[in-house]
Amino acid sequence: MTRFLEILPDSHQLVERALSLILAQIRESFQVKHQPFFSIVLAGGNTPKPLYEALARENLPWEKIHIFWGDERYVPKNHPESNQGMARSAWLDHIAIPESNIHPMSTDSNNPALDAQKYEAELKEFFQLDWPILDLVLLGMGDDGHTASLFPRTEALKVTDRLVTVGLKGQEPRITLTLPLINQSKCVMFLVTGENKQPALSQIFAVEADEQNYPARLIQPKGELWWLLDYPAGQKLKER
Repeated sequence: MTRFLEILPDSHQLVERALSLILAQIRESFQVKHQPFFSIVLAGGNTPKPLYEALARENLPWEKIHIFWGDERYVPKNHPESNQGMARSAWLDHIAIPESNIHPMSTDSNNPALDAQKYEAELKEFFQLDWPILDLVLLGMGDDGHTASLFPRTEALKVTDRLVTVGLKGQEPRITLTLPLINQSKCVMFLVTGENKQPALSQIFAVEADEQNYPARLIQPKGELWWLLDYPAGQKLKER
C-alpha cells in the first residue's frame, strides 16, 4: 500500500484535487494501460456531491466507465437519503452513460441479506472473478470513524469471506462492501471535510489505536490510498 495525505485549504479545492486525480486515473487506464473499462465505486453523504456535479461536466468515454456503490441505505431509490438517488440527480442523469453501466445496490426485496447476496453475485458475474479488483473506490468518513457502512464494533467488520454484507447503524440496516473487497482495490480515495472529523482522524493516523473503534483504519488497499482532507478536518494533523 502507498498512502498519500493531502490537506486542502477548503472543500472546494478538495473537490478540484479529487477531480484531477480521478481524471488522471481514467486517462491512464485507457491510454496507457488500455483497459477495456474503468470501475468507480461511489460514496454517499454530502461531501462527494460537488465532485459528482463536477464529473457531470466532463467529456469522458462514459460507455467504458462502470459505476458501483460502496454502500446503500436500505431505502427506495427515490428516497431523499438514497445514495443511488443522490448520485443520479447530481451526475448520472446528466451524462450519456448506458444504463447497463450503472450497477446500484438493490433495496427492494425487504430482505437486506438477500439484496447483499444479489449484489455480490452481480459483482462476480460482471468481473468474472470471485474477488474483483476495483479501479477506484471513493469513501467518506463519519465523525465516529466509520466508512461505507462499516460501523464501529459491528459484525460487518468481521466478514472476511463475502464481497457484500449487511452493515448496521444502530438497528438500521444498510448494504455495504466488505473490508476484504475494498482492500483489493487499485486505489481508494477518502474525501473528508469538517472540524467534527478531527478526533477520529487523530486516532486513524495514530501509530496505535483500536481498529474496531475506528473502522477507517482498516482500509489498507493493495494499491494506492489517498486521504484528501479540507483544512478544518486536517488542521491538527498538519500541526504535528
